[in-house]
Amino acid sequence: MSTTTMSVTGTSAEISLERVTFWLLLCFVAALQMSIAAANVLLAMTFVCWVAMQVRDRASLAAPAFFVPLVAYAVATLISSAFSFEPRTSFIDDKQLVLFAIVPMVFDIARGRRATAVIDVLVSVGAASAAYGIIQYAVLHYDNLGRRPEGALTHYMTYSGILMLVVCAASGRLIFGARDRVWPALVMPALIVALALTLTRNAWIGTSIAVATLFLLKDFRLVALAPFAVASLFFLAPASVTDRMTSTFGSKDPATQDRIAMLDIGAHITRDFPLTGVGPNMVPRVYAKYRPDYAVNKVNPHLHNVPVQIMAERGIPALLVWCAFVGTLFVSLLRLFRSGEHQLAATGIAAVVAMIAAGLFEYNFGDSEFLMTFLVLVTLPFAAARDATPARAAAADRA
Repeated sequence: MSTTTMSVTGTSAEISLERVTFWLLLCFVAALQMSIAAANVLLAMTFVCWVAMQVRDRASLAAPAFFVPLVAYAVATLISSAFSFEPRTSFIDDKQLVLFAIVPMVFDIARGRRATAVIDVLVSVGAASAAYGIIQYAVLHYDNLGRRPEGALTHYMTYSGILMLVVCAASGRLIFGARDRVWPALVMPALIVALALTLTRNAWIGTSIAVATLFLLKDFRLVALAPFAVASLFFLAPASVTDRMTSTFGSKDPATQDRIAMLDIGAHITRDFPLTGVGPNMVPRVYAKYRPDYAVNKVNPHLHNVPVQIMAERGIPALLVWCAFVGTLFVSLLRLFRSGEHQLAATGIAAVVAMIAAGLFEYNFGDSEFLMTFLVLVTLPFAAARDATPARAAAADRA
C-alpha cells in the first residue's frame, strides 16, 4: 500500500512539473506581445523548470539541426567581442545570446499537440494586440510617422515585426490547417489592418512575400491572388498608408536615402575589419567616421540590414555562419513540410522568409522581442514532430 502510494505521488509530481513548465511557456509566449519585462521573467521561470525536468529525467540536450550553426554564430559573436574596440561593452551586449536557449527548451516542452496550443496563444494575443494598435491609430492619434501604433510594446518597429510573424502563424493555419480555421479567419482582418497602420514598410514587404510563399507551397496558382490583395489594400487604406506605400519607390525619400548610406557605411567598415568587425554595439561609435555626406541622420543605432549589420559588427566569418543557420533552418523546414507536417512547417518557412525579406531593411534579428518570437515559431514544427513521453503526453491531455 505504501509503495503504491509513493508511486502515484511521484507520478503526480512529475505531471505537475510538466504542466507548470508548459503553462509557463504559454504565458511567456503571450507576454512577448505585452511586456518585455514580463516576458523575460516568465522565460527565466520556464527555463528553470525545464532544467529541473532535464535533471529529473537525466535527459541529454536535444535540439533541431539548425541549433548547431546558431551556437557557432554565438561563438563567432563572442570572438568578435574579444577583439572589439570596447570588449566590456560588447560582452554586455552579448547577453542576447542567452535567448538561443529558447530553441532546445521549446523543442522539448512543446512536443506533439502542445505546439498547436502555442500557436493558438500567439495568434489570440496577437489579435488583442492588433485591436489595441487600431485603437491607438483611430482614437489616440498614433497616425503619423512621428507617432505610430506600437501596441503594448515600446516601439512601432518591434510591434510591426511581431505582427508580421503572427500573420505568418494565422495564415499558415488558414491555408494548411485541417481544422480550427475559424478563429484565424476572424482575426486576420484586424492583424492586416494593424500592420498596415504601423506604416512600417519592411514588415509590409516581409509579410507580403511570406504570404505569397504560403500560397506557392499550397498551390502555385494562388500566387495570382497576391496582386489583387495588395491592390485592394491600396484602394481601401487611408491616405497615410497609401502615401507611405508610394514613397517606397521614391528615390528622394529620406529613409530610403539613409538606408543606402548605411549600406555604404557597412561596406566600408567590413573592408577595414573583415574578420571580426568592430564588435557588437560598436557601429554607433564609428558611424561618424564612415558616414557619407548624403546620409540623412548623423548616427543610427544599427545599419537597418541584418546581413550588413552582422558583417560590419561581427565580421564576414560570423555572417557566413549566420547564413549557414538560415540555410539549415530553411532546408530542414522544407524537408519537414515534404514529409507531411504541412501546417507548422509552412508557418516556419513563412517566418524565415519574412525575417529575411524584412531584414534587408531593418535589423530585426537584433530585436529581442522579435528574436524570441521568431525562435519559438521556427522551433515549433520540429517539436510537433516529436513523440511525447508517457508522462508528458498525460500532462498535455489534461492541460
